Amino acid sequence: MLGYVGRRFLVMIPTLILISIISFVVIELPPGDMASAYVGQLEDMRDRIGSQEAEEMVTNIRAQLGLDAPAPVRYLRWGAAWFRGDWGWSFQWRKPVRELISGRLLLTVMIGLITMLISIAISWPAGVGAAIRQYSLFDNVFSFFAFFMMAIPNFLFALLLMYAFFKLIRYVPGGVFSSEYAQAPWSLAKFIDFLKHIWMPIVILGFESIGGGVRTIRANVLDQLRMPFVTTARAKGVPETRLLIKYPIRMAANPWISGIGWLLPGLIGGEVLVALVLGLPTMGPLYLEGLVNQDMQVAGAVIMLIATLTVIGTLISDLALAVLDPRIRLVR
Repeated sequence: MLGYVGRRFLVMIPTLILISIISFVVIELPPGDMASAYVGQLEDMRDRIGSQEAEEMVTNIRAQLGLDAPAPVRYLRWGAAWFRGDWGWSFQWRKPVRELISGRLLLTVMIGLITMLISIAISWPAGVGAAIRQYSLFDNVFSFFAFFMMAIPNFLFALLLMYAFFKLIRYVPGGVFSSEYAQAPWSLAKFIDFLKHIWMPIVILGFESIGGGVRTIRANVLDQLRMPFVTTARAKGVPETRLLIKYPIRMAANPWISGIGWLLPGLIGGEVLVALVLGLPTMGPLYLEGLVNQDMQVAGAVIMLIATLTVIGTLISDLALAVLDPRIRLVR
């Protein structure tokens, strides 16, 4: 087991290095750099101080930020600073990128984790129930709703839900805290207030996740129910409940667990439009604004974070698979 864990950690290192290279390339892709973008934002600068002085300012800023160095040197400096926690400076918001992201990352992760837990709690019983009652009314109803959940876009469902609640009870969703808790430090009262506001984003984001989970789990359990070892266990008189838990459900969890690493990054990526519709101060709108305004330090940091979460989630799923299925540990 220790050797398996060690191999997985060793794989993470080159993966993170490759991700950092891609993130740095994304930062470098737009024409110009942070210095020229900063000066360009000051629309009347060239009229006030003249073109030559503006160019000198760009040169000075580039020298201060180390942008006059070759690309490999800039990458090494950026990578070292990123892993130290220095994620650059946002000229659009006039503050460090880490400060921008840290306030939104916790909210995004909390929303993602709560959505994921609720999705698991609903999709597993529904998927298993649909599989063991194949073609029954229960299976047909849940299969229909699962396809419907997967088909409707999150942002469209958000608009429909907002419209319905506004028409029915004049409820207008927005934000994640009441005004008295918006700037207050975290406490039990603030967390309860957070739960009161966050139910709609969780419902919307969990809609597609639950639908996909039900379909995946149903298909996995059906495959396992047709396996010879299940028939043999039934012939030996193993009780049906014990048989289901010990064999089909346990084995059907393998493909699902292997996708855990993509759940949280997928929720972060899928909440961009939902957050814009509901006005949520999460990572999605920050990432979109960084791309639109070519604030590539922000965009690159968000890409790096999402990719790092994916790598960590994949490691967690690999370790969970190794615990669930001992055969996984023997794979070299």
